Amino acid sequence: MATGRTVQKHARIYITGGDYSSFARSLGPLICQYDNPDLTTITDEVRGGLPAHVKLGIGTINIVMHTAVTGAFPSAGAQAVVSVPLGIRAAPAAGDPVYNIYTNWLSADQYDDGGVSVVNWAFSDWYVANLINYTKPWGSLIHANSAETAVNTAIGIDDRGAATGAGGYMVYHIFDGDGTATLKIQDAATNTNPSFSDLTDATTGVITAAAFTSGIIPIAITATVRRYLRWQIVLGTATTVTFALIFVRI
Repeated sequence: MATGRTVQKHARIYITGGDYSSFARSLGPLICQYDNPDLTTITDEVRGGLPAHVKLGIGTINIVMHTAVTGAFPSAGAQAVVSVPLGIRAAPAAGDPVYNIYTNWLSADQYDDGGVSVVNWAFSDWYVANLINYTKPWGSLIHANSAETAVNTAIGIDDRGAATGAGGYMVYHIFDGDGTATLKIQDAATNTNPSFSDLTDATTGVITAAAFTSGIIPIAITATVRRYLRWQIVLGTATTVTFALIFVRI
């Protein structure tokens, strides 16, 4: 992962296992805002409050109408796993930040913009029927959108600088595949191949690897996550899987 400033051209938009980056013109804002109830009493010298409920959301996505946007234009109320990786001065790579949300697809309103047919996709806050025990939307990209045909023996990324003990959640998007496979997050205290082992519960289990497949998988809120993270795949009947994998460490 590079450090420093970046621009929107290096963002990507993954929605329920579809990559809409080459059709989108703008998106956002990527929201993470807490309510702040006023807890000031008559004896306090200054006004004070504590954060309460968090509001998460991705605003709207403005997208060019195109026949290649397969899987688009669902009915109102359809659920969607959305991830927005932000590449740092380049296309997103392992270690780059990613905003994640499980949301409702509220509308797809078409209009003409200077002769171009475009659609505004609007999304809800986090979908209430799929709430998890975490309020943090920002995680790290573990595997960018690309194909894999064998197990991973490479080193991983250092996304915190130390082990943590408050769990997290895995997000996956499968863009293509030709059979069954299992996607996993592995962690290690030392960034060498023999040191990595499966992070408990951070796995899809055996699933059919096909376009427009995605999910959010939380692990225990007290789980220890060691310093280094990497992706892993176990091929079942599949010989190739194209996917993105994200982990949100708490």
